[in-house]
Formats: sequence, structure tokens, C-alpha cells
Amino acid sequence: MPVPPLDDEARRDALRTAADVRRRRAAWKTRLAAGEATLAALLDAARDDAGLAGMRVGDALGALPGVGPRGVEHILDVCGIAPTRRLRGLGVRQRRALLDGTWGRGA
Repeated sequence: MPVPPLDDEARRDALRTAADVRRRRAAWKTRLAAGEATLAALLDAARDDAGLAGMRVGDALGALPGVGPRGVEHILDVCGIAPTRRLRGLGVRQRRALLDGTWGRGA
């Protein structure tokens, strides 16, 4: 589906909105990495924030302390989550699997 043509003001608004979403996602990833926030808190915040809801699950997991790229792959596999899944698309079982921590931290 082609993108509808935007006037200059609408384009500027869209760019501002996109930059704001990127800033909020980066702030959450920084807080996760520093241990100031939990994955549960991010999932709760994503319920009310469409920008956060669009974050990929793998990006959020990769921001956790001690979880690298291979750990992200392992967690996604164990929890049955596709690598392209976004926070808004998590099912109840997937969310529960992420939060109960049975995937192990030493992955």
C-alpha cells in the first residue's frame, strides 16, 4: 500500500513523533541495562504506550544485563517467540514464560 502524500507540516509532525518514540524506547533500554527497570515494568508500560508496544521483544531482552545476542536467541526459542515479534504481539503464555524466568539467565 503506497504511503499517502503528506504536506510539509504533516511530514514534520510524523518525524517529530518518530524521534520521540525512538527516544522513549532508548530510555527504557538504558533503564533496563542499568537495572533501574524490569522487563515486567516495560511490558506494563507498553500496554498504554503504542510507541513502546512497537519495540521488538529481542531488543528489550538484549538490553537486560548479562543477555547478549545468543542469550536473546535462546530466550526467544525457549519461550516460543518469533524473532520479529513486538511487545504488543505477545500472547498470554509468551508473556508468562518471559516473566517467570524459567528460560535461565546463564543462556
